[in-house]
Amino acid sequence: MKTATSKKTIRIAVVESDPLRFIGLKSLFDTEQDLELIACTLAELGPRKDVDLVLLGTRAGQNLFDVMAGLKAARPDLRIIVTGSGADDETILKALAAGAKGYVDEAASPAEFIQAMRIVNQGSVWAPRRVLSIFIERVTSSPGRIFPAGRVTFTDREKEVLELLVAGRSNKEIGSVLGIEERTVKAHVAKLMRKVGVQNRIALSVHAITHSLVTSAK
Repeated sequence: MKTATSKKTIRIAVVESDPLRFIGLKSLFDTEQDLELIACTLAELGPRKDVDLVLLGTRAGQNLFDVMAGLKAARPDLRIIVTGSGADDETILKALAAGAKGYVDEAASPAEFIQAMRIVNQGSVWAPRRVLSIFIERVTSSPGRIFPAGRVTFTDREKEVLELLVAGRSNKEIGSVLGIEERTVKAHVAKLMRKVGVQNRIALSVHAITHSLVTSAK
């Protein structure tokens, strides 16, 4: 029986996986009481609301980005981690741009796999550092984007929202902490993205961290 202080179980769906691969993955998580691995098909995943993360292999029978688009359409809040073997930087970047929250190489250690699950579940991004560096560079140098480094000013409320967003909190959680409605949080996040010149929460978090716009990124 769980106590009030026990960790919430993170349910991770492995989509369209080879049965042997699923058994191998499951063995990595058996010792982690807060992680639960389940196998399901794309059709089964749509209606399920108890899934927090999806592990999506790059060897899926159809185009990876088509699969991701379908998943995001059915569950916009779903956090997707792409797994593969030796994917090049461009493939990882395309996956992030398409809405993935992380990439883990299949050769990664069990500890790295587990850490990636927890980091992404908290709302952050997991990818090789070199790939994140390229991602940041492209976001900040995109034509037409205004990046007035050092001249961006935020209200106290916007700063509070940004701190919590970087800490991996959802809009609902941010609203609960600050005592404001979720729709108000969405409006603040949208305004922050416009001010900084980015188009998604990942880029906003990454930019806030790399430009020291927040006092902590825990």
